[in-house]
Amino acid sequence: MSTARQVARERRRKRRMMWGTVSLVAASVVACLVMALLPGDKDDTTPAASTTVAAAGEADAGQTLSTPSAKAKTSPSPSASRSATASPKPSRTTGKKKPAPAKTTPSAHSGSATASLAGRIKSGTDYQGVATAYDAGVGDGACGFGPSPDMMIAAMNTTDYQTARACGAYVHVRAANGRSVTVRITNECPLPCAPGQIDLSQQAFSQLGDLHLGRIAITWNLVSPADAGTLSVRYKTGSSQYWCGIQVLNHRNPVAALEVSTSGGWRQLGRTSYNYFLSADGTGCGKAIRITDIYGQRLTVNGIAIRPNVVQSTSVQFAQH
Repeated sequence: MSTARQVARERRRKRRMMWGTVSLVAASVVACLVMALLPGDKDDTTPAASTTVAAAGEADAGQTLSTPSAKAKTSPSPSASRSATASPKPSRTTGKKKPAPAKTTPSAHSGSATASLAGRIKSGTDYQGVATAYDAGVGDGACGFGPSPDMMIAAMNTTDYQTARACGAYVHVRAANGRSVTVRITNECPLPCAPGQIDLSQQAFSQLGDLHLGRIAITWNLVSPADAGTLSVRYKTGSSQYWCGIQVLNHRNPVAALEVSTSGGWRQLGRTSYNYFLSADGTGCGKAIRITDIYGQRLTVNGIAIRPNVVQSTSVQFAQH
């Protein structure tokens, strides 16, 4: 009997040991599950997934990643994107600004200003063309100077006349036969007069050859005569303090611009094909006048009253060139 009890007790002990082992294993499994579900473990795995996505996105976008860490992979991408967006802008801006210094270079500006003042007819340049002749009458013409004191005058072709810029210019004309004459431009020769062509008064043409020739090949250039006296100013008929036209006469060199004095400074007036500078609103009419020739010389004239169609003398003249 005792032996049977002992066997039974041994069986019960083994079963308790087995259940204890099972309980221990179960507890270990539960502990592992709990540890796996703790927040700290979840944070450790999430960045890895984000890093992988971010890295894949940057690779697709063509970004270059030089640092292998997760922070290095994710944080540079915004700055790299701004850099890629911003870097072309300075280059485009720089490209626009590069021509600016060339435009403001003194020599370039000076050359541009000189060319602008001179127009088509420039000093020191020989022009080729033909001379023709016309009956100039008393010497008046498109320039509006009135009767000429002498008949050594000419009409400039429309192209070189250039909206009266050639008015009053002195031109030395030379023919192939060696003869020459100096004339003052007082008129315009309309089409079909070609660029380079000068229509001389009959008196001036006869200095180069017989009138029966009709046309003579010529070379001509701008000159600045030694004896020119002083220049004069005339207000156009109908001028008043509300509207005026101003004309310059007897100038040694071609006139490039005319300005009038205003409360805000000098105002440049537009030039007409009939050789008057107009102030359509009366600004500057009766005030001081500043006249500029093609060489950039400026003469200021005061005391010229609004006296329509009256030639008023001054005491000034442009220097010879």
